[in-house]
Amino acid sequence: MSEFGNELIRMENIHKSFPGVKALKGVNFSLREGEVHGLVGENGAGKSTLIKILTGAYQKDEGEIYINGKQVEIKNPIQAKKLGIGAVYQDITLAPHLSVGENFFLGKLPKKNNLIDWNRIHKTTSEILKELDIDVNPRTLVKDLTVAQQEMVMIAKTVYENARIIIFDEPTALLANEETEELFRLIRTLKENKIGVIYISHRLEEIFTICDTVTVMKDGAWVNTLPVERINQDELISMMVGRSMEDMYFIKHPERGEKVLEVKNLTKEPRFRDISFDLHRGEILGLFGLVGSGRTDVVRCIFGADPYDSGEIRINGEKVEIRSPLDGIRHGISLLPEDRKKQGLALALTVSVNTNLASYNMISRWGIINLRKEKKRAEKYVSELSIKTPSILQRVRNLSGGNQQKVVISKWLCRDSRIFIFDEPTVGVDVGAKGEIYKLFEKILSEGNSIIIISSYLPEVMGLADRIVVMREGRCTGILNREEFDDEKILRYATVAT
Repeated sequence: MSEFGNELIRMENIHKSFPGVKALKGVNFSLREGEVHGLVGENGAGKSTLIKILTGAYQKDEGEIYINGKQVEIKNPIQAKKLGIGAVYQDITLAPHLSVGENFFLGKLPKKNNLIDWNRIHKTTSEILKELDIDVNPRTLVKDLTVAQQEMVMIAKTVYENARIIIFDEPTALLANEETEELFRLIRTLKENKIGVIYISHRLEEIFTICDTVTVMKDGAWVNTLPVERINQDELISMMVGRSMEDMYFIKHPERGEKVLEVKNLTKEPRFRDISFDLHRGEILGLFGLVGSGRTDVVRCIFGADPYDSGEIRINGEKVEIRSPLDGIRHGISLLPEDRKKQGLALALTVSVNTNLASYNMISRWGIINLRKEKKRAEKYVSELSIKTPSILQRVRNLSGGNQQKVVISKWLCRDSRIFIFDEPTVGVDVGAKGEIYKLFEKILSEGNSIIIISSYLPEVMGLADRIVVMREGRCTGILNREEFDDEKILRYATVAT
């Protein structure tokens, strides 16, 4: 640890309880200047509780916190900010209809001769952005920035507020690969400025890319703290959940049956062209390609969310016209989108409503919903899918990412879908919940259904799929059977012009 500077944080023997739950059990954690310290564990491991204590949102029951060697009591977020603690969350907390500069000075706009000093706002903001090599105009409205740019602005604002400790909580959940690289570049700049970083992510490959140290938590307790260079991903997963990633990918695949879906020369210019493949009963078909390869565009057309220009789709050997999601649903196709919060769920509504959302016509007569059937169906899938919720009347926004994904799956099981399309099914989902979702794949297959899975994480696609369709720049560059799987070969198909 000699490469790092002075100790910024030391948390010793931290305990925290809620009614009926022991959230933290004597946790220890420390952070030094210029260190990027990963914090990992399943949902419920205690990561969020520990961070909320550090940022003043929660009060600890027992233990000591030291900032820059001095013992402190962090009673609220304002005090945490004064102690130099800042946070950047997955959901951006900027005012979208104000400019970047106005967001920097929100609540403390400088004045000159009783008028707002816009020159100072724009000059100061520009200097901070330039110092961090962020190419954004201070006069631009936040709502006109990309998600990645908004996140960079949030980081710059946190630095401007004199934070010496910055917490990143799932910062790449909504970023593309190239945007993630830009974020990592900025984090390395923070390291050079001796800012300490706490990095929380379910994407374990990121821990090995950007972090120096990693602390593992499980069931509210500290498990281990190690330099990243002394551990590999499988060892890390074993500490978190007690089993390896290979074990989680191991699901039962039934014998492959007849063709249920045929896609022939499907084209939608300029997104993709001449895409052809088929899907069999009981099969998982992987769809792999880099961001921009057209893979999501293809499945949206198959489902009917977007129109296609030419080509044909056959279901069980019969040519069909799918021009709307309703057409897709009628033909037994379901799409679980990458952005489940915006496109797959009604977050403000209950688990019960979301479960029945795509199939109310199946339990209604003359426009009147059979409430008994609605309740029975919701309870059935909460039980069968082990959805962790206090009741079926819980609002979906209050569930964890893994349980939200299970609710989306229950919606389509409720509809009696036969072809399930999963677009990035485990984004923002912890390792334990990933294993549970993979087991649901096994259940879906065992009932005679078929799955298409899109994932940017190649080991996930290789671990689950029976065959993989590889795409590059809107074209299919290869279809590989399981015995042909090789990560170098697949990446070559995805990146090299043929």
